[in-house]
Amino acid sequence: MERIKYDMDLMKTMSIFENVTRCPLKDSFVDKNEMLVFVVDEEHMSRAIGREGSNVKRLEKLLNRKIKILGYTPELIQFVRNVVYPLRVEGIREQDGTVTIDGSDMRIKGLLIGKNAQNLKNNLWIVQRYFDNIKEIKVV
Repeated sequence: MERIKYDMDLMKTMSIFENVTRCPLKDSFVDKNEMLVFVVDEEHMSRAIGREGSNVKRLEKLLNRKIKILGYTPELIQFVRNVVYPLRVEGIREQDGTVTIDGSDMRIKGLLIGKNAQNLKNNLWIVQRYFDNIKEIKVV
């Protein structure tokens, strides 16, 4: 597994997150789509988001950028479901390092894949950050 390094700006951002939410942070990074992602344990999700999303709104205003709060779980299928949330998918399965996501309709499939497969590549990058045995994500 590759060693994760944080720069000073990201460490300041992580500190701001913990001060605003009063929630322990597991990880933070800027994804391939330039969105700031905060990873917390699943049981801390509601406290991290805040009542009616108040913490998310406050953090977006303080940091002046879009953020996403991601719930971490050691179970691969649930973690992938958390990564693609708020999109509703019919099923997710893993076999031989390939995760297959069943999109419910063409619109959902399009949003999962994105233009030039950028959303698919971004989701794969996030999943591989925690599960290094995953080689590919497919949408069917």
